[in-house]
Amino acid sequence: MRRLPMPILAYFAVMSALPLFMGTTGLFYDAFQAIFVFSLVGLGLNVVTGFTGLLNLGMAAFMAIGAYTFAILTSDIYPFQIGFWWGILATVAIGAVAGFLLGAPTLGLSGDYLAIVTMGFGEITLDVLKNLDAVTKGTQGINPLPRPTFGPWTLELQQERGWYWLLLGFVLLAVLAVRRLERSRSGRAWLSIREDALASQCMGIPPKRTKMIAFATGSALAALGGALFAALLSSTGEPASYDFQVSILALCIVIVGGMGSVAGTLVGAVVMVGMNSLVLVKLADWAGAAGVGNASNVLASPNNWKYLIFGLALILVVRLKPDGLLPPRLEGGSS
Repeated sequence: MRRLPMPILAYFAVMSALPLFMGTTGLFYDAFQAIFVFSLVGLGLNVVTGFTGLLNLGMAAFMAIGAYTFAILTSDIYPFQIGFWWGILATVAIGAVAGFLLGAPTLGLSGDYLAIVTMGFGEITLDVLKNLDAVTKGTQGINPLPRPTFGPWTLELQQERGWYWLLLGFVLLAVLAVRRLERSRSGRAWLSIREDALASQCMGIPPKRTKMIAFATGSALAALGGALFAALLSSTGEPASYDFQVSILALCIVIVGGMGSVAGTLVGAVVMVGMNSLVLVKLADWAGAAGVGNASNVLASPNNWKYLIFGLALILVVRLKPDGLLPPRLEGGSS
């Protein structure tokens, strides 16, 4: 922890203190559960896009792979039933392998071409999940899923404060791992590839292998986020839960927070997911209670205004802070 930059330490200090003021249940916990899940997905994308400069529009697919892998390995309706913790470990490993398998034939591409391939992979994954009913249960989703156990104690779905601390712990582990990788030889190679792939190759850095490591790392983190998302619901949900909008949200988190910044990704998740799940929901409720707007009119409904406000806020952030809210130079990391 002592090697973490001050913005990251401040983030975890604030997140650790928040539950002391927010009771034990409610909308606050629902919002922050989503924030922590998408922080993991955003950290994975930050490794691929922020550190290595590869535009990946298929993070939702790896999140879906994680959710369904975890469900198949742990649900009572399948023969494996390896439990929550072993299921998490296996999901991270399989997510990394899936990233490796996608990256092997495609990482010779770059820019828009790689973005199109990863976007296509996301659509293919959704179609497979929908139509492979015998394994994935189609649009019904797989349930129930096991809950985490700590010796004789089981964390039940209703214990929202417990899930808050568990997810925050996973985010902390992911941050420590990503920061360690960033400062490792692989991390320096990622940054070198991002700045100039040809010059890096001339200096002896193998571009394809370096990109493969980044791709596998990012995919593993996205798969972890998917597994925890499924565990929170005790179901994978339907495949549409992992559509292209999820990949765009992950990309917005990285861009708004600051490309290549770990702390920025954490802040971006709070801003993007928190605004949508908490701030705008409360704003719409307040407007409805105050009699502002007309719920029966699509254009005048407060619930629809929140998307307008969300879009305007996103435009303002990108316009006023083009390098993100917390770029690497402010985080104290590599620029």
